[in-house]
Order: sequence, then structure tokens, then C-alpha cells
Amino acid sequence: MFEQIYRLSILPFFEEELGNTVDYIQRELRNPQAADKLVDDVFAALDERLEAPLAFEAYPSQVDREHPYYKIPVGNFFVLYVVIDNVMEVRRFIYRRRNWQSWSL
Repeated sequence: MFEQIYRLSILPFFEEELGNTVDYIQRELRNPQAADKLVDDVFAALDERLEAPLAFEAYPSQVDREHPYYKIPVGNFFVLYVVIDNVMEVRRFIYRRRNWQSWSL
């Protein structure tokens, strides 16, 4: 049986959102261990999902899209990604309690 191999692509906007969150946890909350753990957890979740990124339910978007969004829960956050051919493109890092469902993702 043929098994698809996916490549990971991380967009700059995701990196910026994750970086801002890590900075906030380190500086404002003064908890560098929690910030390090969050980064480790995010990349562990991405590695795990990379094995079968299409095996999960797509996020229902308000906009008709060629490539639907998928989400990965990581602690109090969601990682949002799309799959384009053999690439799992990571696009957003969002706080779960934020009203992001109203966004036109």
C-alpha cells in the first residue's frame, strides 16, 4: 500500500504568533519553563500530525476554500494548517478562548 509522505512548511505569520505568545509567557508571566514546554508541545504535535494530516475532520470554514483548515489542540491553543499536495502548511497559532470562530479563515 502506498503511504503519502508529507513535508512541513511553517508560515512566518505562525512563527510570529507563536513567538509573541512565548515572549508573553516568558516576560509577562515570568515562566520561561512553561514557554519552553509550549514550544516543545507544539512541535511534538506537528510532528505527530505530519504522519497523517488529512486523517482528521476539517474545520468548517465560513468561506469556500480550495484547501480547508485543520486544527490541532495544544494546551490552551490551536494550531491551524492546510494541506496542499504533499505539504502540511502551518498557518496560525491561536489562543482557544479568543473569539476566532468569527474570523473568515
